[in-house]
Amino acid sequence: MTRIGAIFNPYTHAPDEFRDAVLAAESAGLPELWIWEDCFRQSAFATVGAALAWTDALRIGIGIAPMPLRNVAATAMELATIERLFPGRLLPGVGHGVLDWMGQAGARVASPLTLMREYVPALRSLLAGDEVTTAGRYVSLDGVRLDYPPASPPLVYAAAEGPKTLRLSGEVADGTVLDSGHTAEEYATATAAIREARELAGRGGRHDVVAYVVTAFGADAEARAIADVGDKPDPAERALWGDPAQVAAGAQRFFDAGVDDVILLPASRGDIAEFYRGAADVARLVAADAS
Repeated sequence: MTRIGAIFNPYTHAPDEFRDAVLAAESAGLPELWIWEDCFRQSAFATVGAALAWTDALRIGIGIAPMPLRNVAATAMELATIERLFPGRLLPGVGHGVLDWMGQAGARVASPLTLMREYVPALRSLLAGDEVTTAGRYVSLDGVRLDYPPASPPLVYAAAEGPKTLRLSGEVADGTVLDSGHTAEEYATATAAIREARELAGRGGRHDVVAYVVTAFGADAEARAIADVGDKPDPAERALWGDPAQVAAGAQRFFDAGVDDVILLPASRGDIAEFYRGAADVARLVAADAS
């Protein structure tokens, strides 16, 4: 089912602003708010736990937390605890992390693909309540089982961009997080690769694809959105702008490309509460069209 969410950007807004932003998103009726954990800014799990505690309905996505920084058992414990406290509202994602940052933290791995291939299945199994024993290049567990797994494990998302990572995400994850700055045609190529790999791996069910899209509402919306896309070709094909009806109509091209969840990334300048009100209106329009 097609969905709309929005992002809290740690580059344009400090952690001190997070509570007010979360409450604004909940008040506006926004269905989903996504955060990410970039070194060395704000913690994914502390942030998500706080946001869920402050709200009653808002779903919170982690898009993403870097795998190299944490042992998979620790990540599973964090996610299981949050899911048990706030059932059904967590959308957790993991990824390689920026390699230079991982190097700064002493956590860079020689083969990020191998890490994902080992880490994501182990994480999914632990959250499902399984006992896991594995001896891989990066993930080693000896009879590990969570004492308090979630009653219903959340989907585990993986961030992906290059062809190999896209296919691997389709094989091992429940969903994929795609970065901003792409055209609908580029997203269509990505979603096709993801779903083909999932099918070849013999995995049933639908793989949930999340895509970030730079968006602007209000005055100078087109100029602000295109400026945030940067110097990529055809920037107008990589962003959304206008009033909520125009943004909802524009988002359809990304849904047609195979994206399930279009997450609106606020253009750099603008009031965050106003942005979330606009995004919530878009979400209602998209939901009405889908019903």
